Amino acid sequence: MTDSLDVKAYMAELGRNARQASRVIAATPSGVKNQALLAIADALDNARATLTTENQKDLEAGAANGLDSAMLDRLALKPSTIDGMIEGLRQVAALPDPCGEITGLSYRPSGIQVGKMRVPLGVVGIIYESRPNVTIDAASLCLKSGNAAILRGGSEAIHSNRAIASCLQQGLKAAGLPDTVVQIVETTDRAAVGELITMPEYVDVIVPRGGKGLIERISNDARVPVIKHLDGICHVYIDDKADLEKAFAIALNAKTHRYGVCNAMETLLVAESVAANILPRLAVAFGKKDVELRGCEKTRDLINANIATEEDWATEYLAPVLSIKVVAGLDEAIDHITRYSSQHTDAIVTEDFTRARRFITEVDSSSVMVNASTRFADGFEYGLGAEIGISTDKIHARGPVGLEGLTSQKWVVLGDGHIRQ
Repeated sequence: MTDSLDVKAYMAELGRNARQASRVIAATPSGVKNQALLAIADALDNARATLTTENQKDLEAGAANGLDSAMLDRLALKPSTIDGMIEGLRQVAALPDPCGEITGLSYRPSGIQVGKMRVPLGVVGIIYESRPNVTIDAASLCLKSGNAAILRGGSEAIHSNRAIASCLQQGLKAAGLPDTVVQIVETTDRAAVGELITMPEYVDVIVPRGGKGLIERISNDARVPVIKHLDGICHVYIDDKADLEKAFAIALNAKTHRYGVCNAMETLLVAESVAANILPRLAVAFGKKDVELRGCEKTRDLINANIATEEDWATEYLAPVLSIKVVAGLDEAIDHITRYSSQHTDAIVTEDFTRARRFITEVDSSSVMVNASTRFADGFEYGLGAEIGISTDKIHARGPVGLEGLTSQKWVVLGDGHIRQ
């Protein structure tokens, strides 16, 4: 598949298949969908050796092509990663099926009953980079929520994704479902993305997961609605009423648990009255993990750090780099977050209930946390089983997008021969 006409025809075929499959999966009972999910989990468990072998091909190619350590970490299918995929499938199978739920059913003066039924979106296109485990997260959530899916992973994970796709097909067939319910884009030609995001006749929503450049391109060029977030500029604010032991653990975890993820802390804000008590200790801990520190003048009076520029406050590093600012208190912290946050995830560490309430009320992010690491901003951790992505939009879905975020609602009217007078 080398020329653009081939890609166009191929993507149109995937779209037609997905549209047909969407009608089948929308009418599939929960028990059958759960059977497919559990069969996929078993197929993954049985294919561990193959998954590892195929993933190694991608890792070797990635290293040869100069992928950095953070990207290679996202690409790796470790035994724990495979365990997580299997557990995610089983969790999604155990979750209540949102489809068909009718809420708000009430009688109107005319005698009719009016309510809303939750229904699938239809066909979901997912475009993502590096992480092959996203293939399972996306497929499981789309399947359980009654949607067909077209998955386009990055070329760097093509061998891993093909191996995972084989497990998906085994599970779907075991449950008697068409394997076109979940389709993997087999070509690595970048033109496939351009086709996928401009097929509104076949695709109902696009979910991009990847770098800012990818998401900006898709948002600008798509003719299909997009669920997205551009940046993960996440903050942790250590209040002067914080338990400093909690604050130390949370700040260290939020930054160093993993670097190349959207819910990692990129800026640490510290109340001036406690900065001298906690920043030197944190600086030592960050230094042991080779984190480069960039700070304001007050920060640099307390610890060894490079000068933080205006650009630093607005940067998602996805790397072992951290900006630190000493602030007067809660008001300045909220002001800073309001100015620089990407509305992804922001956290406060405090023992003051009133300040915690102010923070969660006034900070306008998709996840706002009290005394917890920003690393918890994740569908799996939120009990969604998995997530198809994180949305910082305010319409339809916000934050980690799970089953409910992949559905819509339609009005349902029940009558018994009623006519409008």
